[in-house]
Amino acid sequence: MPELWTKEKEIEFFRQALENFAEPEQLFYISDDGKYYAYWPKPYKGKKSTLQSRNALIGNFTEKYSVDLLNNFAKDYNLHAVQGVICREIGLTPQSPSDVAICKVKRREQRAEDIIAIFEVKMSIVWNWEYRDGNLICIGDYKTHQGNPGLLRSDSMLKAIGKSINIRVSGYKASKIPIIILGNTPITNSYFKKVDHLKLAGIIQGFWLTNPKPLDNNGENIKSTERKGFIRFDSIQELYAALDKLLGKEMEFFSSMKSKKELGQIIEIANREATYEQKAEKFLNLIRE
Repeated sequence: MPELWTKEKEIEFFRQALENFAEPEQLFYISDDGKYYAYWPKPYKGKKSTLQSRNALIGNFTEKYSVDLLNNFAKDYNLHAVQGVICREIGLTPQSPSDVAICKVKRREQRAEDIIAIFEVKMSIVWNWEYRDGNLICIGDYKTHQGNPGLLRSDSMLKAIGKSINIRVSGYKASKIPIIILGNTPITNSYFKKVDHLKLAGIIQGFWLTNPKPLDNNGENIKSTERKGFIRFDSIQELYAALDKLLGKEMEFFSSMKSKKELGQIIEIANREATYEQKAEKFLNLIRE
């Protein structure tokens, strides 16, 4: 069974990259005294450079990690976790595909009705590492370095939200598909209310942390926000139980901006239907006219 994110996963990333295609200079910052760091340590005051070459490598690694994580769940339902899914009907283009999706068929180009769930992966290196004499030495968690990894970055949060909204407004074929953001860091306090509101509004079904212990001292490590817009999973079984619950019921995204009078009329007409399901179907059809 696949594992949640740990320090060992980060070691695996660096080892694979160094063994196959990357030079240390592509993966680490180099300090004035010639030390190789994954991030600048907080006490470091020397000359700094920017490092962009690692982004694509860790992005591809974490997407493949997420495929493995989700595929173990999907196969029990005769489904497939697929990387880089394209579906033009819902705004997923070759230039902006879904990072990972659970689908009925295993192929990159999908029909909207064959996509069960969409996952945007916002992960990066979490801990700080020093590469010394061919060895990787962990020198601290994200509180000890100057970087903001994963979902602790505002730009990562905004990109995830923007991508999800783009899918939601692409058309009604996207309305049945849950969207989940997978991360390996917590979120900042300033986003607690926002992620809960995004979940309540139906735009995003959750920001899910797949790293049980992102801090070495386990301090300030939030388990969930008040309305569960953000959740930290502490075991693979807990993650799969949440997926099972989410995908086990048919949901429908809807949004509108109508007057109270129009809404009242729609509710009155919909209420004439015989069953709850028929009432909901009538309501959705009327609100979208």
